[in-house]
Amino acid sequence: MLKRLEIAGFKSFARKTVLDFSSATTAIVGPNGSGKSNVAEAFRFALGEQSMKSMRGKRSEDLIFAGSHASARSNRAAVTIIFDNETRAGSRLFPKLEFDEVSIERAVFRDGSSEYLINGSKVRLRDVQELLATANIGETGHHIISQGEADRILLAHPRERRSMLEDALGLKAFEFRKQDAERKLEKTDANVREVESLRREIAPHIRFLKKQVERIERAESLIEELAVACQTYFAIEEKYLEVEQKETARMRGVSAEKLTFATKALIDFDERTTHDVEGMKFAQRIRDAEREVDRVTNERSTLGRELGRIEGALDAAKRRGRNVQQANDVRVTREDLQALQDLAQEHMSLDEHANPHALTAALRALRGAISAFFTKHVHAGEDLLQDEEQLVHSLTREQEIALAKDSELAERIDGARTALLKAREASMAHDETGREERHRVLKLAEEKAREEAALVRLDARLQELSYLHSSLERERGEVLALAGSRALSYEPLTALPQEPRQIQEDRKRILERLKIRVEEAGGGSDEVKKEYDDAVAREAFLTRELEDLAASSAGLRELIENLDDELTRTFNEGLVSVNSSFGEFFSLMFGGGGAKLVLEESVPALADEEDVFDMEEGDESSAPQKRVKPGIDISVHLPKKRVQSLLQLSGGERALTSIALIFAMSQVNPPPFLILDETDAALDEANSRRYGDMIESLAKKSQLIVISHNRETMSRAGILYGVTMGSDGVSKLLSIKFEEAAQVAK
Repeated sequence: MLKRLEIAGFKSFARKTVLDFSSATTAIVGPNGSGKSNVAEAFRFALGEQSMKSMRGKRSEDLIFAGSHASARSNRAAVTIIFDNETRAGSRLFPKLEFDEVSIERAVFRDGSSEYLINGSKVRLRDVQELLATANIGETGHHIISQGEADRILLAHPRERRSMLEDALGLKAFEFRKQDAERKLEKTDANVREVESLRREIAPHIRFLKKQVERIERAESLIEELAVACQTYFAIEEKYLEVEQKETARMRGVSAEKLTFATKALIDFDERTTHDVEGMKFAQRIRDAEREVDRVTNERSTLGRELGRIEGALDAAKRRGRNVQQANDVRVTREDLQALQDLAQEHMSLDEHANPHALTAALRALRGAISAFFTKHVHAGEDLLQDEEQLVHSLTREQEIALAKDSELAERIDGARTALLKAREASMAHDETGREERHRVLKLAEEKAREEAALVRLDARLQELSYLHSSLERERGEVLALAGSRALSYEPLTALPQEPRQIQEDRKRILERLKIRVEEAGGGSDEVKKEYDDAVAREAFLTRELEDLAASSAGLRELIENLDDELTRTFNEGLVSVNSSFGEFFSLMFGGGGAKLVLEESVPALADEEDVFDMEEGDESSAPQKRVKPGIDISVHLPKKRVQSLLQLSGGERALTSIALIFAMSQVNPPPFLILDETDAALDEANSRRYGDMIESLAKKSQLIVISHNRETMSRAGILYGVTMGSDGVSKLLSIKFEEAAQVAK
């Protein structure tokens, strides 16, 4: 299975060196210090050994050819192992790789960096280890026994010895799987704790957001209620305002038409009245007749007063004449004085507002009476009497003229009154014909006043409707801000519902209360709801993740338990098989006696020890029960010798026991190859032959690379490589195939 080994720049192999392993047993020989053990260490290096001590170095730079006086140092050390991966008995050495040849390469550089490659592709060390574990090539090195480490398995700690045995039994693949499962379980438990911590952290925030969302949901419920109420209210109110606007505008148009008609009819009537010539003629006739009657009446009244004056003056003149007659008789009678006194009294009774002509006449009469009195009594004589007679005659003539004129004026008054009566009758006849029109005019005036009042009322109603429309638009804006466009999404009504206006007023009051409640609730917030939804979704995600982690943890625990069961079963079966082979090899090596591997008793382990069974966090009952796997002790019984401890064995006895145990482990689960680096150095000739026999037996199951000085061991090899080192400090390689050499020798 091991085809060849390529070494370049590793330790003393400065130049590229290739070792071909085409034989079941290959021996590597050479003087001390030639670098033959570097071949075994090259295997360790390529297979992922991390201990510098195991490769006889302190740091990675020690593995690179350091140079000499004749050769320059190398900057890179690389070792490549090539395996044959062709199908054998239906299986491959590395079943995960579909290549017929698998190369594993490791390179280290002077800057301390290193790299691993599988078939030329860079990989991790863990990838190399897992690949080798599938081929029963473990990391404990049980298949590489270096110089001076033959009895290492005997001197190792029991638990380290158990690890070597598990490696030899091919349990490392299970151990890797278990370690992966344990790491995953540990990581899963850490994730569970982290998720639970996150849930605990997010829970108060979710509760707070839930209260906020409940408040928002209440607000949204109120908003929904407000939106529904608004849809009904706005639909009815818009239709109501539309109907009222149209009806009021129609009524105003009708009233305006009526007012225009009445106004025009009244204007026409006024124009007809203003230009009524016939009526004006009748009125003028009445006014002329009335003026004529007044004039003639006034004239007759003046004449009557003048006639009264004349009559008064005539009576006074007659009395004076009689007085003068008596005065002529030189007698003043008591009657004369009385007459004079009466005349004075009569004149004094005249009103100051009386006719001036009457006053003048009265004064004149009084003066004449007084003059006559004095004349009678002072200048009595014939002249006075003659004057009085003339005066009486003159006054009588004036009286006759006045009476004639008064008769004429009376006739004129009668005629004027008759004319006035006729004018009035004619005017009344004219007025009778326009009375119906006047009644119509009165109705038109009333209608005009009524329609003017109606227009004022309807204009006020239109202004009120305009204000209501503005208020409605303002309310729509407020509701849009509170409830969104949903409140305004409604179908316009085709007709108003048959209901009292009071119901719509009640709707408005309900609407106002809802608006106040929505404002108090604070309205909705998409950011809070989104944050709450995100938090709930995250909490649900964490819950699902926790469930998944719990399921994963349970699956991992079950896998670990199954792996433990499988490891325990396989280990116990392998231990029995190893003990059987160990006893046989031991008896063969020592010519009797016996040896076996014994399990230690389980002991409690500290929390930081390896290979503990992980317990679930918080499981206080199981936490103290942590334990480790029991180690392995070796019990030997030498023939003819009683040994109580391995420390009592000699160096040769320890070497033989180690070889017997290594060969026993290799027989139970043979590795692809086994490297023995001078493990026969402490054997005598007889034991060397036994050792050689075991090598031949073991070579039937595993490919052997033997580094030795023992001739007996060399004789059992199919290929012999000789390693030598010249003065330049570089290891060189010589090879001999014994089959070809034998043929040449013949």
